[in-house]
Amino acid sequence: MNKLIFATGNKDKLREAGQILGLELEGVDIEIDEIQSLNPLKVASKKANDYFAAVNKALFVDDVALTFAEIAPLPGTYINDFLKTIGNAGLLKMLAGKENRTATAYVTIAYTEPGMRVITFQGVVTGTIAKEERGTSGFGWDTIFIPEGSKKTYAEMTDAEKNAGSSRTRALKSLKEWLLKEKRFNLA
Repeated sequence: MNKLIFATGNKDKLREAGQILGLELEGVDIEIDEIQSLNPLKVASKKANDYFAAVNKALFVDDVALTFAEIAPLPGTYINDFLKTIGNAGLLKMLAGKENRTATAYVTIAYTEPGMRVITFQGVVTGTIAKEERGTSGFGWDTIFIPEGSKKTYAEMTDAEKNAGSSRTRALKSLKEWLLKEKRFNLA
């Protein structure tokens, strides 16, 4: 098979996924309509089917969700919309004065190929939301999320530190294990 396709236009996600999987990925950026749902498995599966309909090749997509225990299930699968409209500063304001700053990060990977139904893999990491933005690395909400067991936000970590146990890493490792087991893409 050719290169594994990651259906995303986000260069940071593409780079990070390639580092985690240890392979060069092909990015595909096609405009699709995303369904509105708080169920990340449903969102990722629909996204995978829509991208597959456009390219008709083996591919995977991801869908990211971040929930705050104080206002769960939000922002949830709508985290990208929250970031576009209010940014990390606005997310921090939502938790201003709140005692419970626990958050859960989810990355759902949906994979499909010709003749196959979509299969999903999910990585989950619990952590806390910092009181202010910290760090300059990463992207998205990396400046405010502190994974459990760390004192650093993802944005204060090196790529290697972040990729050691992020929700994206956990989901992609599950995908890679499946691809190896199924002997796809000559992975080592």
